[in-house]
Parts: sequence; structure tokens; C-alpha cells
Amino acid sequence: MEKTYEIQGMTCGSCVQKVTGALEGLVSSVQVTLHPPRAVLGGETIADLATLNVAVGKAGAYKLKTITAATNGDQPDGEKSWLQTYYPLFLIVASISLVSLKGAEGLHDWMLHFMAGFFIVFGFFKLLDLKGFRDAYATYDLLAMRWNNYGLLYPFIELGLGFAFLFQFQLTAALWFSIVLMGFSSLGVIKTLREKRKIRCACLGTALNLPMSTITLVEDLGMVVMSAMMLYVMA
Repeated sequence: MEKTYEIQGMTCGSCVQKVTGALEGLVSSVQVTLHPPRAVLGGETIADLATLNVAVGKAGAYKLKTITAATNGDQPDGEKSWLQTYYPLFLIVASISLVSLKGAEGLHDWMLHFMAGFFIVFGFFKLLDLKGFRDAYATYDLLAMRWNNYGLLYPFIELGLGFAFLFQFQLTAALWFSIVLMGFSSLGVIKTLREKRKIRCACLGTALNLPMSTITLVEDLGMVVMSAMMLYVMA
């Protein structure tokens, strides 16, 4: 006998471990995934939903929900297409790109405006749930894995870079720092992608449930390339 449930409230790999541990004593087999947020339970007998929710509720703010067929092509509830998943991210980046055109007299100005907007907006989203971002970031960033509180500092570093680009303060130093920061961040993303781990991307904090993918890597390396281009133009 096997049953599948949607899980609400999971944000990172640590949540997967907590939910798994809470359910292991109730069923013969447990398989919990973050993307999609699901629990597949197996055994001769499986406790009712209320009992299961009491167990996961003791582990944190988690809740199991019965999966029902969606009206759109019988797609399971909670699953989204690739475009639906990343639409909020594309919308944010497109908005920053358009706003960056204001007052830009060329590619140099546009890139400077875009980088300012990118770091400020993405840093702000991380501040909406600072502790949640810290835990999610620690699942893949090489430094945050070893020093958990680095995740608490990272949003403020991004905001600092954003305002440095906005006001053109110590621009050369800010560009070099951006290359180091985003280049190092991309190493953790590359490692995660190579291991084919299905975890949550923390690029926009926990406000949006975005899976880790090559898009995350493009974001990081895109900022590295822009910073390098800016330094070349300024040389």
C-alpha cells in the first residue's frame, strides 16, 4: 500500500530531514522530496491524515495535504510547468531590465543600473524571511554550509553592492567584489547541479518557491560577466 501527499511549509533540505524523521515511526517506508514537496508513504497500514499531521506538526510548521487532480489537464495539485515555476523570476528580471533603461545613454549605463536594481531587489526579497533564507542557502553555498550565519549577512552584502552601484560609490572595488562574491556563489550551484540534488533555490529568499536549476547559475555568472565588462570599459 502506498500513498502520496503534498507537503506545505517545507523550504530546504533540513525540512526534508525533519519531516522524514517525524513520519518514519508511523509507516514502513518514507520518501520525502522538496521539488515537488511530496511525501510518499508505504506500508501495510498507513495512519490517517490527521495523525500524520500531528506528527509533522511537532517537527515544525508543516502540513500534509491529499493530492487531488487539477482541472487543467489532470495535472496534480502543487505541480507547475517550467514556465509557471519561473514566471515570477522572469517578471522581476524583465522589470529591472526595463527600469534600467531610464537615463541610460549606452550599454555601460544600462548595466550599471541593472546591477544596482538586481542586487537591491534580490537582497530585499531575502530580508523578508532572513532565517528561512539562511537555512535554504546553507543547503548549497560552500561557505554557508560551514558557517551558517553567513546566510544572515549575505542579503546585506547584496544590498550594499546594489547601493554602491546606484550611487557609483567605490565603483571599481564594488565590481571586483561582485565578481568574487557571485563567482564563489556559482561554485556551490555548480556542485549542486552536478550532484543532481533537488533543492530549493534561495536567490529570491523563501518568498518564491524556485527549484535549483541552470537558471540560478546563469544569474550568478551573468553578474560576473557584467562586472568584468564594466571593469574592461572603465580601464
